[in-house]
Amino acid sequence: MTTPPPTTDLSADEARRIVLRAQGFLGTPDRRAGVRGVLRHLGAVQLDTISVLARSHELIPYARLGAVGRKKVESAYWTDTHAFEYWSHAACILPIEEWPHFAFRRRAYRSRPHWNHQLPDGTYDQVIKQLRTEGPLTATELGGAKKTSEWWDWSGTKVAVERALMYGEVVCVERRGWKRVYDLAERAVPADLLHDELDDAECLRRLVRLAGQSLGVGTRADIADYHRLKGEQVDAVIADSGMVPVTVEGWGKPAWADPAALETPPRGRHRTTLLSPFDSLIWERARTERIFGFTHRLEAYVPKPKRIYGYFAMPVLAGGRLVGRVDPAREGSTLVARQVTLDGPKAVPAVAQALVEAAGWVNCTDIRVERVDAPDLREPLAKEVTGALTAAALR
Repeated sequence: MTTPPPTTDLSADEARRIVLRAQGFLGTPDRRAGVRGVLRHLGAVQLDTISVLARSHELIPYARLGAVGRKKVESAYWTDTHAFEYWSHAACILPIEEWPHFAFRRRAYRSRPHWNHQLPDGTYDQVIKQLRTEGPLTATELGGAKKTSEWWDWSGTKVAVERALMYGEVVCVERRGWKRVYDLAERAVPADLLHDELDDAECLRRLVRLAGQSLGVGTRADIADYHRLKGEQVDAVIADSGMVPVTVEGWGKPAWADPAALETPPRGRHRTTLLSPFDSLIWERARTERIFGFTHRLEAYVPKPKRIYGYFAMPVLAGGRLVGRVDPAREGSTLVARQVTLDGPKAVPAVAQALVEAAGWVNCTDIRVERVDAPDLREPLAKEVTGALTAAALR
């Protein structure tokens, strides 16, 4: 692909602020649009099984809107056929209006020559028949999710319904106790959206443009990663996607920006908050390092002796910078900061503020700070937390 000459030169700081605004962390959030507005703004909210303070799909709107009720979050996603779950960046909640644009992926799954699980004869048709007469149902209600207790040892029913999900014949309409609830797409997807009429190029063009809008500015790899496209798929459509080529100081690679993001300089209030490691602001390590100079790795799947920052270390965003990390836990009504990493003394007030807001959100009335990477900052942080808790209680 021949990239046209860049139309704009951006400093590293300008690019960082564009990214923060595009991701909903700079400026006044649209509270009237609420959780649904956040989902549409981001285009994808990643799901994950880990729950510490809350599950990641709850942490995403919290980080942008503040202490929105957790039941409200779930209701916003799953009622009124507003969203569906599908494979995007990973397993993600997606706005229902994007259903047609994942036709390219559904077609790819349908033509896939090899699967890891064998599907017993007749099982697929039986699952579809059962959903038609009894749905919506979980895999357990369909007849059982596993053959044994092994995580990946799926039953034939589970294999069939997951394959139907990939094909687009079945939709996950909600999560119930973290189990997928399946229904037929013909019932769950609005009739005007229930089609695979768009060709691959149109699907990819739309997803590239959506990724660009949600990122603000990104490299080819950034844009491809957002919905897990291949680099050559991005190359094939980016020139017609509406994105414009730019250069960004220090990036060292060609970049593309949403033209609307270049029209006005980003201004407004910065959010101070804990971030889920699966937040789209930071879910790609190389991009996070490039934009924020901050190296972060989810260590939940790292053996405990090899962890550096903790099981579910959550970066702390303040003033448009990543200023530290907190590995949280809950013990009754106490939020426990098991391990805290601070980017110097100036980060103490911001980390304390983030901890106090998070504690209030999950109904914790106390905070205990355990280990701090700089021992001399443990007492100042604990004191700042106590003061912030007292101030919050008096409001």
